[in-house]
Amino acid sequence: QVQLVESGGGLVQAGGSLRLSCAASGSIFDIAAMRYYRQAPGKPRQLVATIIRSGATTYAGDVKGRFTISRDNAKNTVYLQMNSLKPEDTAVYYCNAGVLAMDYWGKGTLVTVSS
Repeated sequence: QVQLVESGGGLVQAGGSLRLSCAASGSIFDIAAMRYYRQAPGKPRQLVATIIRSGATTYAGDVKGRFTISRDNAKNTVYLQMNSLKPEDTAVYYCNAGVLAMDYWGKGTLVTVSS
């Protein structure tokens, strides 16, 4: 079992920055990958960024160059640094942990970008 607690969402103006945090607890040594997804109203959930055990990262095309996913192993925490935010980045952002064949999810944190 893995528990994920997210924080860092909020309201920001276009062009601004936010940093999301996702603290993991439980069977963290089995985590193969940590991901951030987002879901805007009326749209399907979208994979935003991934960091795997080796530290390699991947990004969705529309956030590449603006968002950075990173981790602090000592704190068992993953971060999503979001810069140059756009109104279309408005969504609920979810942290996800992949453990063997299981997916664990946080409750989500709302990011609102005003124009």
